Amino acid sequence: MTRIGVVLRPELAPEDLVEAARAADRAGVDEVWLWEDCFYSGGLSTAALVLASTERVNVGIGVLPTPMRNVAATALEIATVARVHPGRLRVGLGHGVQSWMGQIGARAQSPLTLLSEQMTALTALLAGESVTVQGRYVSLDNVQLNWPPLQPPPLLVGATGPKTLALSGRHSMGTILTSETSPDQVRTAIEHIDGGPAHDVVVYVSCRFDTDAAPNDVQRWIDAGATTVVLEPSPDRFDLSDIFTQAASLTAHFSSQ
Repeated sequence: MTRIGVVLRPELAPEDLVEAARAADRAGVDEVWLWEDCFYSGGLSTAALVLASTERVNVGIGVLPTPMRNVAATALEIATVARVHPGRLRVGLGHGVQSWMGQIGARAQSPLTLLSEQMTALTALLAGESVTVQGRYVSLDNVQLNWPPLQPPPLLVGATGPKTLALSGRHSMGTILTSETSPDQVRTAIEHIDGGPAHDVVVYVSCRFDTDAAPNDVQRWIDAGATTVVLEPSPDRFDLSDIFTQAASLTAHFSSQ
């Protein structure tokens, strides 16, 4: 079944973002997505607040920049949230905007190698394994979580270029594509991903006007291979009630097919 979500953009202050998530939950939205852009709200802390403040809505993070954190810290925080809210979290990771990574002194010489090493280690840690590795960027010596998640959340990769798309196919359960991705580009991306039928393809779709979220329009991305369509409002749109209503209606529409 196709999932329909809505982005809660980082331009919303944390307290307003939580209120928006509650409204999305009441409206019947299936999934809200959060960004961790520099230098707004923290992705995992915001996800924890949203999950604790809502009853049923799922949360996706798209994405956490891997250069910002030690992979053990990322694993600890994901595991903590996932144990308390099992089955309601999906986490995407990515390279991060390189200029922002430079601002914090975390710009990697090889973002692709960093992402590959972190995804491998993070997957093992969340599975409860003891991890020892000496990589170019990830160094762990017999690290094992005391409280791994009982149900490890799906890990996804935010990707645009062919090499990162291929990495996502090898190392993740799903790929997140930006709102600049056309349906034809979705098809091309899936060829690079080569992740098989179980690989989720999450596509952000700009929703600047009410007609943007019509079923026929969303169907274009579904026909191209998207398994989750995330409606993305414009950055100056703070009243999201209409989009929440549309998302809930689209969920009902596609689940009945």
